[in-house]
Amino acid sequence: MDQKATATLLELAAKCLLSNEPAAIHALEELPRDLFVPLFIAAFLGRHMKVLKEMVRVWPFHCLHFGTLSTEETCYEILEAMIDGLQILPAQNYSTWAPKLRILDLRQDPDCETTCSEATTTFPFCFQSCVYSQHSIFKIEEAQHNVRCLKIINSESELQTSRKPVELIMDLSISGTLRNKQFLSFLQSKVEQSFGILHLCCRGLQIDDISADKSILQFLDLGCIDHLEMDQANLNEITNLLSQMIHLNSLSLSNIPFKSCKGRNFRNFLICLGQLDNLQELSLSSFCLKNQLHKLLRVLSPQLDTLYLPYCDLSNRDVTALSESSQATHLTLLNLSNNQIVSEVSEPFQTLLEKVSGTLTLLELNNCQITDSTLSAVLPALSHCSHLRVLSFVCNPISMPMLTSLLQHVTSLMELKHVIYPVPIHCYEQRDVHGSLNQRKLAEVQAQLKVMLQAAQRDDMNWTTSQ
Repeated sequence: MDQKATATLLELAAKCLLSNEPAAIHALEELPRDLFVPLFIAAFLGRHMKVLKEMVRVWPFHCLHFGTLSTEETCYEILEAMIDGLQILPAQNYSTWAPKLRILDLRQDPDCETTCSEATTTFPFCFQSCVYSQHSIFKIEEAQHNVRCLKIINSESELQTSRKPVELIMDLSISGTLRNKQFLSFLQSKVEQSFGILHLCCRGLQIDDISADKSILQFLDLGCIDHLEMDQANLNEITNLLSQMIHLNSLSLSNIPFKSCKGRNFRNFLICLGQLDNLQELSLSSFCLKNQLHKLLRVLSPQLDTLYLPYCDLSNRDVTALSESSQATHLTLLNLSNNQIVSEVSEPFQTLLEKVSGTLTLLELNNCQITDSTLSAVLPALSHCSHLRVLSFVCNPISMPMLTSLLQHVTSLMELKHVIYPVPIHCYEQRDVHGSLNQRKLAEVQAQLKVMLQAAQRDDMNWTTSQ
């Protein structure tokens, strides 16, 4: 029997067992280890909360990951059921039985299996385990070992050293909704009930409303966070958080009030950014940076590979600063959309394209007032971006001849698979992009581009509009 057929039989057996939840829960005590993963996946997809909770309790491996499984962000019931299954409270039969699960990872990760191979679960149990926090499994076990070595004997130390620490890895959001507040309160109570045994390791934090629940920020170990997203927050509040997130890998800020992006607030923000040695991804949207980008680039890591700066009111001076920066030769993703940066002169932008040509894989220049003359000037540099995979430049006043010229220049870029292009201005009534769109003319444009791609033997290249 082939592997695919075996997998199908396992899925059918799991679904059959789950049709009777009490029987499924009872069977877990005798279930072979090899059947736990397929049964867990079936229980997860079928939203069998009671079974999921019990499976976490008796999980026979050191770690359990969501991995490729996906769930709605607001599906707190599944998260609560699995967290409830963690054995973090003292048990009557702890001397004869102890849970094996040490790491519960509730993040979606397409590159992560449901459980790690046994070869990686001796120590540190799995590659996802926490390495920074003083409350990590490694640090707790080190402290427990010291207690045993010092032979400190009392009821509290005996309880602590007899119980194995557990790590809960999650991405969290603070949105201010009632259900979100309930879930965060649930999490906090679980950690407090564990008496230091459960380490909540938050890797990704999204804050949509910083005023909604500031107590959770005091409760979280901010040193664990490697990805932060914040919206509509004052810059000094952001800086206060960043000073505690020294291991941050990705930072995304949007809709930051204009008044807070000046003077001392901005200087303190730059100081904090300069201390983020691991930062590789930076996204600032609706963040006023006009004639200030050189200050920002000066403090950022030279190894920064992702830079998103839409709606930042960038000037040609800022583009010049970017082209001369140490980051330019390392960027793989660049978004300068909704900035009027290339409507006056094209030389700074042309220089920038030359600098990023060896690394860039994605370029977004939507609504940048790119005209035929500007695009014509930068085409030679653009055609040297040999690793480019995605190019998007919608909402720019480009003519059909210029669009066909672009196609001819970039068909030699064999890694370029997706181009999102602006509708040529002749497709609009009175050649006004704010006027009504002539669908017949647009269809003619699409047909012509398709013929040109076929002639260039680039059927693998997808050209689409935002219409």
